[in-house]
Amino acid sequence: MHLGNLADATPFTTKDGSTIREVAGPVSLPTDNQSLAEARVPPGGATTAHVHHVSEELYFFTAGSGRIRLGDDEREVRAGDCVVIPPGTPHKLWNGSGADDLVLLCCCAPPYSDADTELLEPEVRHPETGA
Repeated sequence: MHLGNLADATPFTTKDGSTIREVAGPVSLPTDNQSLAEARVPPGGATTAHVHHVSEELYFFTAGSGRIRLGDDEREVRAGDCVVIPPGTPHKLWNGSGADDLVLLCCCAPPYSDADTELLEPEVRHPETGA
């Protein structure tokens, strides 16, 4: 049995500028076909628009509020919402709350990798992390 805990996961910044803590996947617990991570976007922050050519993603929002764009469709999101992002779909996420992180669980199948992430705009720089 492999058992991990979110509190023990080391945060890192993905290619799109999200800060994530992976609880299952290549950098944490061994998985063959998927990864699961908590991602955070700080107040006023955004991810860099990007696309995954192979991975399907599920975003399940657990705290905060913001906006997500998939292709040409843009919608508000908040805790309790789940968004399915098919492979090959350009997407971007903004934190719209004044003081709270936008927090989500992100499941990728196959597992997340920088190699499967194509940036579609210049990288967003995060002053608090320098990433």
